[in-house]
Amino acid sequence: MNFLSLIELKRENKPLAPEKIHAFISAFTAGKIPDYQMAAMLMAIYFHGLSPKETRALTLAMRDSGDVLKFPKDARPLVDKHSTGGIGDKVSLPLTPLLACLGFRVPMISGRGLGITGGTLDKLDSIPGYKTLLPVAQIVKQVQKVGCVICGQTDTMVPADKKIYALRDASGTVPGIPLIVASILSKKLAENLDALILDVKFGCAAFMQTKSDARKLATAMVELGNSSGVKTRAILTGMDMPLGRAAGNWLEVKESVDCLNNKGPDDLHELVVISAAHLLVQTRKAKNLNAAKKIATACLGSGAPAKKFREMLAAQGADLAAFDKKLLLDSTAPVLFELKSSRAGYVTYCDARIIGETVRDLGGGRLTKESSINYDVGIDRIARPGERLERGSVLARIHAADKKSAKVAAERIAIAFDIFAKPARIPPLISQVITAK
Repeated sequence: MNFLSLIELKRENKPLAPEKIHAFISAFTAGKIPDYQMAAMLMAIYFHGLSPKETRALTLAMRDSGDVLKFPKDARPLVDKHSTGGIGDKVSLPLTPLLACLGFRVPMISGRGLGITGGTLDKLDSIPGYKTLLPVAQIVKQVQKVGCVICGQTDTMVPADKKIYALRDASGTVPGIPLIVASILSKKLAENLDALILDVKFGCAAFMQTKSDARKLATAMVELGNSSGVKTRAILTGMDMPLGRAAGNWLEVKESVDCLNNKGPDDLHELVVISAAHLLVQTRKAKNLNAAKKIATACLGSGAPAKKFREMLAAQGADLAAFDKKLLLDSTAPVLFELKSSRAGYVTYCDARIIGETVRDLGGGRLTKESSINYDVGIDRIARPGERLERGSVLARIHAADKKSAKVAAERIAIAFDIFAKPARIPPLISQVITAK
């Protein structure tokens, strides 16, 4: 094919026919188009964008570049959730077993973190024995038997996305909205879902810094998801402050277990419940959102999702005895340091970016895709905005590999907190809901 002519068309901001998009994605996946030419196309798309028709063609072509999950007929709807990533965002861990207990099947294909945002698979890798890489047949079998799975993308699922994402990272085209939409939805459409809830974050520690940009991304994904036969909604949530009280892979697993046992932080509980509630409404298992929230809250409080979580872990090879033993430890890192407040007052702000960068530099995140992860480091017992502190109260605890890194981390996160004599208004966790037109 004459790929150069297609690059020139997009360079001049002219539309690409859907069949041409399918053809060049197929050719690139097969190694018939060089990286430098695809990088040029990605840059042209970054600057000129794609129409909804072109974006849909790109997404479906990427989906069809590899295996698509196929499930037997079943009364249980196939649903999933996707977050654009944030600090302390461990919603997938308690939400997945909750959804399974609510009568859904959840084939959650997740990813790893890069930079300051943690990946769901990295959190699960901190669980002894847990396997995140499963063959397609096992994914389908487990979803049918257990009701849920959380695993990584196989080598044969959406291979076009893997190749294109690596080029986007190297060519500075990661932020292009049509490219983000195609990357996210190609993987979710490969799961053959009935319904999808998207958590699109905005703020200082989010991929989309402004609510306006987050709304544009959410709207594009909701429209494309629905036009592709998946009932799709999005919630816009703030990421100026961390979610929950823990950031760091193992520490977030512990907090997820607390949430499943009804001891977790309020904001995590709220986001888990509201995500489940939207899916109940989208699949007509509940008449409205208020009724759905009551159903989800009651189910989470029943203890059934906590048992389902353990069932999922066991199905994916986890050593539950070692897992339980690890849960009993106050810290699994060599050094535990308490950062204390130098004054009394109300916490009015906690900068999520500083927290995320500190966790990354402690070893809990990646600077590059090849970086190794220390699953035990992180920050927990993070003081929440709205909380009243006394002088000497714990602002946060630092779990570090050594005393030097703990000291450096303490100095950095001390400036993440604003403490004043009077409490400040805390913005709502969910800023807006984006539904199909």
